[in-house]
Amino acid sequence: MGAMSTLLQLSPEPIQATVFRILLAGALGMFLGLEREWSQKSAGVRTFALISLLAAVFTLVENQALLVVGGVLVIVQGILLAVQGLLDDGEEEGLSLTTSVSMLVAYGIGALVAQGFILEGVSVAVFSSLLLVLKRELHSLAWGLSREELRSATEFAIIAFVIYPLLPSEPVEIPGGLVDVAVELRVIWLMVVFVAGIGIVNYGIVQTYGGRGIAVTGFFGGLASSTAVVGTMLDHVRQRPDATSYAVAAILLADAAMALRNLLITVFFTIQRGVLVEAIIPLGAVIVGSVVVAAYTADWSETVDMGLESPFSLRNALAFGGVFLLVVVAGGFAETQFGTAGLYITSALSGLVSSAGATTSAVLLYRGGAIDGPTAMVAILTATAASIMVKAALTASGPNRAFATRVAFWSSVVLGVATVLALGLLI
Repeated sequence: MGAMSTLLQLSPEPIQATVFRILLAGALGMFLGLEREWSQKSAGVRTFALISLLAAVFTLVENQALLVVGGVLVIVQGILLAVQGLLDDGEEEGLSLTTSVSMLVAYGIGALVAQGFILEGVSVAVFSSLLLVLKRELHSLAWGLSREELRSATEFAIIAFVIYPLLPSEPVEIPGGLVDVAVELRVIWLMVVFVAGIGIVNYGIVQTYGGRGIAVTGFFGGLASSTAVVGTMLDHVRQRPDATSYAVAAILLADAAMALRNLLITVFFTIQRGVLVEAIIPLGAVIVGSVVVAAYTADWSETVDMGLESPFSLRNALAFGGVFLLVVVAGGFAETQFGTAGLYITSALSGLVSSAGATTSAVLLYRGGAIDGPTAMVAILTATAASIMVKAALTASGPNRAFATRVAFWSSVVLGVATVLALGLLI
């Protein structure tokens, strides 16, 4: 027993951990090969498990040459299987190639797990297995895409996964020195990504549920980014002017979702000290008022053909991002000129970008005793109002004047009611 304990101490790492990695590599290989076995392919559960184990062993012995040789052998074996499938039945060529590539993935999973990248290896195994299982669904989706839909998907991939990571993560000064404001380009571009992403989701929902789909997009899109919903609705109205009433309702529902999010933040973070009742009443008024207006402005019982030309317009998303950039720069300029003259100005400026952030700041100050309930309530309502009004202002950038006017009117009505209730609490 003492010799065994000494051996464990002299090992570069506990033997139990090494054995666990080997077993996990084999299990993940079996998991990945399960679908291939079920589909009766030439390589199944045992083959995939052995391939992952082989990669794990070559990785643990820390011999790069063996690891490369093993990878080459897996590639050669995959090519032979693909050729065999082509010779046996030409229709099976694609399937054999899938099996061959899956074998190489299994080899990579074994190497990842052996090196200690457990979560990464499991993620690759699960996602790869999902791709194999959803073969028919993925093929049907790809074959059913129109040219416009495929183009939109490609554009979204470029702006989300190519351009966004390339942007600087730190704030950038405005060139020329005319305005002493630092702009977070990633935050601005993230709004473009949100507009495009919500547009794609809106397209799918509307194609399925018509006008009711716009309501779903407005509310759930508002939970993610209520401001981005405006960009999506601007594009929607541009394609279908007859859907203006539904687009107005969608923005009001986005306001309701935004206020609900702020309300949940307020309640959750103030439970220990005592729920901030002063903020609950005006936020509740925004939620209820927005939902009532959304129900009034559009006939949700009517079945309307909401067919759209494309999931989203990249040109419109970029234009919306440009307008949003101007809003952010203007807010930053105002702050640098007039200073942080109190919590209310800061909340208003923060609300232009994210009312949730301003709400969280006010709630934390209240919980820490730095401000009282009425002050926190005014700060939260100010941030919420700024978010609502900036959406109304952004609709003015679109060509549809009636749409912008109706959004501004109903937003003012909802805010007016909430403000009256807030003043009643202060008096």
